[in-house]
Amino acid sequence: MTPQDYVQQKAAASGSSFYYAFLFLPAPRRAAITAFYAFCREIDDVVDEVSDPGVAQAKLNWWRQQVLQTYAPGGRAPEHPALQALQPHTAAYGIGADHLLQVIDGCQMDLDQSRYLDYANLQRYCHLVAGVVGEVAARIFGQTDPATTTYAHRLGLAFQLTNIVRDVGEDAVRGRIYLPVNELQRFDVKAHELIKRGRASNASFAPRFQALMRFQIERALATYDEALALLPAADRRAQKPGLMMASIYRTLLREIATDPQAVLTQRVSLTPLRKFWLAWKVQALGRL
Repeated sequence: MTPQDYVQQKAAASGSSFYYAFLFLPAPRRAAITAFYAFCREIDDVVDEVSDPGVAQAKLNWWRQQVLQTYAPGGRAPEHPALQALQPHTAAYGIGADHLLQVIDGCQMDLDQSRYLDYANLQRYCHLVAGVVGEVAARIFGQTDPATTTYAHRLGLAFQLTNIVRDVGEDAVRGRIYLPVNELQRFDVKAHELIKRGRASNASFAPRFQALMRFQIERALATYDEALALLPAADRRAQKPGLMMASIYRTLLREIATDPQAVLTQRVSLTPLRKFWLAWKVQALGRL
């Protein structure tokens, strides 16, 4: 299997909404974003799939060395197929070692902490795992205006807030709660209630949890609006893949809003056909 085949399979197997947006890109850009996405998935899988923190730490350290080795003058070629597939595109799209290392730093935060005291602290995490990803993606898509970077970071924040809302139950079972502590306190939702997925809670849990989730969903939706307002008109056509993802993710948020408590016990998602339709609508009609 070639590195290109490997990253293609990694992206397709994820079932991510991002994959549907990649389909509409010209081949060189599609190859670059697919390789970058596969790299991000590999790093994310370290903390999601490795149960031993020591092993996960060793794996992240290995990835850091791989990145530094790849970018070192006269250094050895990378060993992993995801980096092998990405390496030919780094110069063309301005993807630096700092970008890849920041993605790793974001996943390092998952090993180092499982709670965030307030929204400001959560935003730092979102910047590393999603804002930097958005910045690189915008470059690959064809950014021409420097102001598009600000849009990309804001859109990345919106995506990560959506992921946090969708994955509340799954994350809690892993011992991670990304909803800020002071917001849990504000809505009187206890960490142990999330870890138990609402089971064995008193009758007041449902309205308390739904109020908390409505707040999270409304903030995420507002963040999409803020991001879209920041996108320079000159780059709107080039950044269509990001707009496709925004359409899919905003639709997912609205789906969750119809029954917020469902995220505790299942992974709420859109069908592949619906994702493709939403992406195609942006591509063909320019509408979110």
